[in-house]
Amino acid sequence: MSGASIELFDTTLRDGSQAEHVTLSVADKMRIAHRLDAFGIHLIEGGWPGSNPKDQEFFEDAATITWKQAQICAFGSTRRAGNTPEQDPNLLAMLASGTRVVSIFGKSWTLHVEYALGVSRAENLDMIASSVGYLTQQGRRVIYDAEHFFDGYKDDPSYAMQTLEAAALAGADVLVLCDTNGGTLPSEVYRIVSAVSKRFNKVGIHSHNDSGCGVACTLAAVEAGARHVQGTINGIGERVGNADLCTIVACLQTKMGYRCISDEALASLSDLSRFVDEVANLLPLDRAPFVGRSAFAHKGGVHVSAVMKNSRAYEHLDPETVGNKRRVLVSDLSGQSNVRYKAQELGIELGGQQEAREAVKRIKALEHLGYEFQGAEASFELLLRSIRGSKTEMFVLDRFRVHTAQGQRGVQWSEATVAVFVRGKRELAVAEGVGPVDALSNALHKALCVSFPRLAAVQLADYKVRVLSSESATAATVRVLIEHHEAGGDRRWHTVGVSKNILDASWQALTDGIRYYLFHTASRAFESPAPDRACLPAS
Repeated sequence: MSGASIELFDTTLRDGSQAEHVTLSVADKMRIAHRLDAFGIHLIEGGWPGSNPKDQEFFEDAATITWKQAQICAFGSTRRAGNTPEQDPNLLAMLASGTRVVSIFGKSWTLHVEYALGVSRAENLDMIASSVGYLTQQGRRVIYDAEHFFDGYKDDPSYAMQTLEAAALAGADVLVLCDTNGGTLPSEVYRIVSAVSKRFNKVGIHSHNDSGCGVACTLAAVEAGARHVQGTINGIGERVGNADLCTIVACLQTKMGYRCISDEALASLSDLSRFVDEVANLLPLDRAPFVGRSAFAHKGGVHVSAVMKNSRAYEHLDPETVGNKRRVLVSDLSGQSNVRYKAQELGIELGGQQEAREAVKRIKALEHLGYEFQGAEASFELLLRSIRGSKTEMFVLDRFRVHTAQGQRGVQWSEATVAVFVRGKRELAVAEGVGPVDALSNALHKALCVSFPRLAAVQLADYKVRVLSSESATAATVRVLIEHHEAGGDRRWHTVGVSKNILDASWQALTDGIRYYLFHTASRAFESPAPDRACLPAS
């Protein structure tokens, strides 16, 4: 364990924004930059000034901010062939951005020098040296990105080293070795970085993940002497992405003994990961190391039993170290340990082995039919409470009917009729909706909210359908998962329904969601009837 410090360079706003399906506005980039600054990132690469108006506006806005500790960095290339540094638009735009740190890339691979740029090897070396020298003379700290360095080194190690020497002699502060195509393996990275570190002082690493080794290559480079690390939050970036800075930071600090950020900041790592996904409009990867929802999830009964005795048995570190939490999943692989753990987590005390055995038996039978409780914990809680004898049936279905038709100009509409018995009275309601499930939900709310006015706050946040037996064609069994949300709050809960009739499956999930909400708001739910306007769910 070294205790040495590592300089963290985040390129989420530049390299990360080049990922497919990722488009960041100026406001998005500013939000992420502030979060990275609070987290403890040392250098934030904001974009390529002069390449587009959005990046230019970002640097203008960033210049007005007093950052807590991070430095904003502008990105660009060496001068073009035939230009002098003083006349090169790219270099001038980098200076105009106003950042005290600039990251500039040049060619290390003879393939790119001779074919992509179409210049001589000597001219390429001068392009590197003159560009870096000009920027340093203007008072900028220069981070030199040696693009395609590992491919270049493997083809011609002598010339690749000459490109680094040209940048170093011109005043580059850090020499970053880039695995731009992402095809280098960790053993190769270690060997090459070791050779470079023997010759140059401050070496950095920038890995892409095309071979699935981005993080491993970065860690190998640090072991070989690199002290400057580049990456993106959640590994977003070109093609399959960059090295994931979340995993890198966690490994460096908890496994290898390097200091990157404070322990308090490390405990916010999972939250940072979710924040960036939210701003970038990406679905979080449950299987992401350290920060993913499944990173500390346990499903097998043997695993859960051991974790309950000693978490080290099946966890490589305390989840709270990185701001995550342990989760125990309930499925047909569950044993009594899973059920007891979940019951305890939900505040339900199982009376004895008989109740635990009954719960396991019911779960296995239901999952055999197609139910899945891992993503529907509200339905699972209702199941446990029914086994315990708790009253969760606050209304009983009499009948429902859903009608869908097409009106003028092809406009489709759905209408649902729902009749339920609630508090000894039969309630009948009719409502329209955008599709049959929405209409059914609206009618159910309308029938119930006279007795339970707070149901007006309950919304459908997400609706998913999965066909479980596709070979049965239109007679297939389907599983419906619904996410419910309470308007004006952060509460979300998930329920499940299974049937060969999609409306029946939807009804099961809808009613579970309402039963769950009413059970947990019992003290507020039984109120005097609300005005008619409260009898529809919030939009």
